[in-house]
Amino acid sequence: MTIMAIVVTGATGQLGRLTVEALLRRGVPAADIIATGRDTARIKDLADRGITVRRADFADTDGLAEAFEGVDRLLLISASVPVGERVANHRRVIDAAASAGVSLVAYTSTTHADTATTVIGVTHGETEEYLRDRGIPSVLLRNSWYLENYTSQLPQILQNGAVVGAAGEGRISAASRADYAEAAAVVLTTEGHTGAVYELGGDESFTLTELAAAISAAAGKQVAYADLPVADLAQVLSAAGLPAELAEVLADADRGMNRGEMYTDSGDLRRLIGRPPATLAEELAVAALHY
Repeated sequence: MTIMAIVVTGATGQLGRLTVEALLRRGVPAADIIATGRDTARIKDLADRGITVRRADFADTDGLAEAFEGVDRLLLISASVPVGERVANHRRVIDAAASAGVSLVAYTSTTHADTATTVIGVTHGETEEYLRDRGIPSVLLRNSWYLENYTSQLPQILQNGAVVGAAGEGRISAASRADYAEAAAVVLTTEGHTGAVYELGGDESFTLTELAAAISAAAGKQVAYADLPVADLAQVLSAAGLPAELAEVLADADRGMNRGEMYTDSGDLRRLIGRPPATLAEELAVAALHY
């Protein structure tokens, strides 16, 4: 297969950078990869390795056109901007991709985006709909939650002796960013994915009660799960220093988890990457070494 160029948006972020690394591991020449972001100084090291680095601000239509020039395949990593701006930003990227004549857009969505009720889920659903309406060949990578959303909180969880959430006994099919990135790299470098909708998540789902038990086992310290009403969780997150809007969005995500919106047993992630995804226990064991 001959690929003119693959562009990865959001390469300044964790998932984007991991996808670039996954593309390189899969044998894509550095010269065929275009890494984009708003602050290209953060990916200068990629340029030093022969990767083309271009500035791409989702709010800058003209800049997007320049960033996507000569691109064959494009990975649209959902924007890390305030919720109210996300869909408009995504539409500008999709429009620019259409104008550039890309052969495939892969979009990192969320599990069950077509039926999701969360604030974030709805933005993904609207983006998917716009992508379909534009008629661009596409593939939907519906990622569940990141395991890192929990492993990165280990110090606070251990200090407080509690996992705090509002997910009830909803099951979560979280997987690692690295595994989601590898799945994206597979889709961008192999054929047969156009039109596919992949519900991506780990093979071993868990509730937050089970998460607390797993942390207890990994750290050797008793941790419990404190299930709160959604509004109370938003207040706790805000009091911990998160901006009020983000606190409400994250609390709302837990509400979606309680409804099963972050659960999938599709096996799509395992099939795409050709091996079992990393498990919660494995990622906790690694994270616990650092704390």
